[in-house]
Amino acid sequence: MASRMLIRLGLLGVGGASITYNVDELKIAAVGAQRFGRAVVTTHLRSAKHLLDLCCLNGGAFVKVGQHLGSLEYLLPVEYVNTMKVLHSSAPKSPLEDVYKVIEKELKCKPEELFVEFEPEPLGAASLAQVHRAKLHNGQEVAVKVQHPSVKSHSKVDMKGMELLVGIVSRIFPEFRFEWLVEEMKKNLPKELNFTNEAQNAEKVASQFTHLPWLKIPAIDWSLTTDRVLVMEFCEGGQVNDRNYMITQGINTNEVSEKIGKLYSEMIFVNGYVHCDPHPGNVLVKKVNNEAQIILLDHGLYTNLTSDFRVTYSKFWLSILNANLNEIRQYGTELGVGELYGLFACMVTGRSWNSIAKGIDKMERSSTEQNEIKASAASYLPQISAVLNRVPRQMLLIFKTNDLLRGIEFSLNTQESMKSFITMSRCCIRSLFAHQRTLCKSTLCTVRVSIAETWAQFKISLYTLYLLYLHSNLDCLALERKDSGWFQVVQLMVLNLCFCIFSKHRPYQEKLLNSPREG
Repeated sequence: MASRMLIRLGLLGVGGASITYNVDELKIAAVGAQRFGRAVVTTHLRSAKHLLDLCCLNGGAFVKVGQHLGSLEYLLPVEYVNTMKVLHSSAPKSPLEDVYKVIEKELKCKPEELFVEFEPEPLGAASLAQVHRAKLHNGQEVAVKVQHPSVKSHSKVDMKGMELLVGIVSRIFPEFRFEWLVEEMKKNLPKELNFTNEAQNAEKVASQFTHLPWLKIPAIDWSLTTDRVLVMEFCEGGQVNDRNYMITQGINTNEVSEKIGKLYSEMIFVNGYVHCDPHPGNVLVKKVNNEAQIILLDHGLYTNLTSDFRVTYSKFWLSILNANLNEIRQYGTELGVGELYGLFACMVTGRSWNSIAKGIDKMERSSTEQNEIKASAASYLPQISAVLNRVPRQMLLIFKTNDLLRGIEFSLNTQESMKSFITMSRCCIRSLFAHQRTLCKSTLCTVRVSIAETWAQFKISLYTLYLLYLHSNLDCLALERKDSGWFQVVQLMVLNLCFCIFSKHRPYQEKLLNSPREG
C-alpha cells in the first residue's frame, strides 16, 4: 500500500500547478542521489591524491602550489584541502646524508664540529628546505634550515616547464591568461632560495613590531647562516590551524585569530611590508604567561607595497566595510580591474556580492553562501583570470596572503568575529591619515589631521563598546543591581551616544575616502 502512495507537490509561482510523485520513484531518486554523491566524492579524492603525488614527485615549485591549495578551505572541495594540507609540514624530505653535505659545503665544517646534537628526523619539510632541531656546543638549542640539494637547479627546469604549460593553455583557451603566474614565480623564487635574504627579512619585520610583545620572530645566528643554510633560535609551538592543540593547551582561538588579524592588517595597510607565506606550517602558537604567543616563521617571501597602492587599497576596503557600491566601483577601477570591480571585491573578501552589498559586517557567513562561492568559482574562471592579469603585481601576493589567512580563520572557526573588521578599519584609518599628514605643509595642518584621526579612532572605540554591550550579559547585571539606578543611567547614556554617532555614519568614516586636501 505504502509503495503505491502518491504525493502531490504544488509548485508556487507557476499558476498553482502540481506534480505527482510515486513514493517508489522518490526512493529510487534518493538512492541515486546518494550513489552519485559518493561517486563525486571518490572522484575528487582520487584526483586530489594524484595531484599530491605529482607535487611530491616534482617537489620545489610544485609543492608550493600544493601548499596553497591546502589552504583554500573556503573555496575548494574538502577532499582536495584535506589531501593537500599535509604539504604544510610534511613535504618530501631529503636524506640526512644529503643534508650533511649541504651543511659541510656551505659552512666549511663537518656538522659534528658545529653541533653536539643534530636530530636526524626533520621537524618539518617544505617545498624548498627542511628544518632540523640541533644543539650548539654552548648548549643553545637551534633550528637548522637546510635547502634541498637539487631544488635550485630544478627550479629553473620547473619555471621553463610552467612557462611552456601556461603558453599552451593560453593558445588553446585564449580567455585564460596565466602569464602573471610565471612572472611572479620567476621574480619570487630566487628570493626564497636565498636564505641570507630571508634572515634580513626576519630582522626587519622584528624591528617593525617591537610594540607587539606577543609576536615572536626567531633570532638569527649570522655566524652559521649562508644562502643555503639558516640557523636560528629554536621555538616550539602548535600549528595555527590545530584547534585541538589550542583547546588542550587552554589557548583562546579567538585571541589567536584577533592577533593574527592585527599583525597582518598592520603589515598591509600601515607598514606596506607583508609576509606572504602564512600557511599553517609557518605560523605557530604557544601559551606564554596565560596569553597566546604568535611565532612567525619562514621569512623568505615578502612584498613591498607602494604608498599609492596602500592608500587606494585602504579606501577600497573601507568602501567594502561601508557597503558603498559606488566607491567600491571607483577604487576598484583605480586598482585596474574596471568593470570587474564586483568580482574583485568578492575575491578580496571571500564573500558573495549579495553579502558585500548588504554589508559583510551585518551578513553572517553561512554554509549556503560558501557552497555558492565554491559552485560559482569554476564558471567565473575566465573573469578571475582577467582580474589577476589587470591588478597591480603587488596585489597578487596579497591575494595569496588573504587566502591563507582565511583558511586559518576557517580552521579555527573564527570567521564570524567582528573584531577582524574593527582591527582592519583601524589600520585603514591609520594609513589614510598618515597619508594626509605627508600632504600637510604646516604644523597647524598636521595637528588638525592628528585630531581628526584621534576622533575617528575614538568613534570606532565607542562602536566596539556598543557591540560588546549587544553581545554581553549587561542586561542580567542590570537586573541584579535594581537598586543601582546610576548603572542603568550610564548604560542608556552610552547607548544613546553610540546611536547618535552611528545612526547616520558607520564607524569606518566615509569622509576619509575623499582625496585629502593639501595645506
